[in-house]
Amino acid sequence: MKNFIQPGDIVTVAAPAAVSSGGGVLVGTLFGVAVSDAASGDNLEMITEGVVDLPKAAVAITQGAKVYWDNTAKNVTTTVGTNTLVGCALVAVAVGDATTRVRLNGVV
Repeated sequence: MKNFIQPGDIVTVAAPAAVSSGGGVLVGTLFGVAVSDAASGDNLEMITEGVVDLPKAAVAITQGAKVYWDNTAKNVTTTVGTNTLVGCALVAVAVGDATTRVRLNGVV
């Protein structure tokens, strides 16, 4: 197919802010995880699908629950509000846990 560009599980975007490798990145409605460090405005490769550990809000999350990215707090939460759906939790975590394992859904 001559119009195929790439699978899309890793995409290049302009970093909306400085980000470290493994950090969550929201560009419009596209969410991904930085593959490497980048300064604001630099080209940044990010994964949009797969399984990653991300920082989370002080909430309990059940296995299979939809999780959302809070771009202000830079963490995963179960609160919908103005947050962006990024995937689902693969394991249950307690309120005091710092991270959660997320299967990114790659959907915008």
